[in-house]
Amino acid sequence: MNRKLWCAIVTVAFVCLISMSSFASGGHGQKNPEKVGILLVAFGSSEPSAQVSFQNIEQRVKDKYPNIPLRWAYTSHIIRTKLAKQGQELDSPEVALAKMQDEKFTHVAVQSLHTIGGEEYHDLRRTVGSFKMLGSFERIVLGYPLLATQQDMQRTVSAVLETIPKERKKSEAVVLMGHGTHHPANAFYAALMFQLQLKDPNIFVGTVEGYPEVDLIKDMLLKKKIKKAYLMPFMSVAGDHAKNDMAGDDDDSWKSVLTKAGIQCIPILKGTAEYEPFVDIWVDHLGGPLSHF
Repeated sequence: MNRKLWCAIVTVAFVCLISMSSFASGGHGQKNPEKVGILLVAFGSSEPSAQVSFQNIEQRVKDKYPNIPLRWAYTSHIIRTKLAKQGQELDSPEVALAKMQDEKFTHVAVQSLHTIGGEEYHDLRRTVGSFKMLGSFERIVLGYPLLATQQDMQRTVSAVLETIPKERKKSEAVVLMGHGTHHPANAFYAALMFQLQLKDPNIFVGTVEGYPEVDLIKDMLLKKKIKKAYLMPFMSVAGDHAKNDMAGDDDDSWKSVLTKAGIQCIPILKGTAEYEPFVDIWVDHLGGPLSHF
């Protein structure tokens, strides 16, 4: 059986059990007092140094909504398993929401901290839809990822321009590394590069696992005779991909590929969630779900 279908079936069954349990112990269907909560959902990272990104987002959310309880979930099973071996327990979105139901939250704003509306985001949508369908909460609403609308694209372009190194010269390149996906939402990366280059023709966007690939970016840099490039992760955290695939010393890292082509590389190991202009977009998206309560 397809893994995603199996996960969906297990999720629905799990939610049903929790719902029946809550009903059985909840005073024969009496309505609970209103209790609003926030669930922040990220892909996750097992890199200790990457936690600064999540801490930054959490603090910003707490500053803006100081009276609303906040919970976390990671969509990546691999990351959750790695963290569990290190003694850190992070919930999946399904488990986190079931726990919030058990805590008698009535209204939940689920905020995606993904960059695009790709596979992980759509899995999260299905999870939220399952809880909504079963009436687990009076209201549950999912917020957009970083890039969802043209306004988001324009704000992200501005955020990139604001956060590139001040010492970088216009003749030097800035190369952003996105994660990439086989999901149709991968098109956001090429669209972002197009709109960035309308403002600054020497900013490029590539991906690790999608399109544009690093070899294409290399050819574009060589065609422009660019000799120096700043490498920056276009991911919320500077985790394994940033440290190894982008800035690592292996032959297939972006730094190695571009260096062999005669391009000096300056890696910047900071995730987008460490920069306020990007965090502002996610926090503003969270206001969408909360406005429905």
